[in-house]
Amino acid sequence: MVIVAAVDRSDRAHEVVREAVSLGKAFGDPVHVVHSMTRSEFIDLGLRSVESDDRVTMDEVREMARKVASDALEDAGVDGSVDVSTVGLIGDPDESIVDYAGREDARYIVVMGRKKSPTAKALFGSVAQSILLNASCPVVTPSVRRHD
Repeated sequence: MVIVAAVDRSDRAHEVVREAVSLGKAFGDPVHVVHSMTRSEFIDLGLRSVESDDRVTMDEVREMARKVASDALEDAGVDGSVDVSTVGLIGDPDESIVDYAGREDARYIVVMGRKKSPTAKALFGSVAQSILLNASCPVVTPSVRRHD
């Protein structure tokens, strides 16, 4: 089994990685840090490639997504006590992450929720909520901390 850490480009992605690594240590499971390129990001890349007469291949897009995951891993500053790899996916993040977790027989998916207001309870963003509702394994969210 694996622990899937679903990261985005936010400054809190490293918290997802740290939580996933903690679970990986506890269960002796490897951790896969994944980022999925959204359609809008992909279209933006496509438009830029047309403007510059360069074609962007699917492998290049996947590598760009993997780089986001790799950056989150680097920002987390985790030690080497758990096997950690980075993965780039293409497609709607909620669907591609749930599908990936299913293919990899994930024990957990770790994803960050969002806090909508200082007085509200922590609410999930649409991607996190969709993962929570559609995953076939438990979904873990690190605590949402306010940085005032």
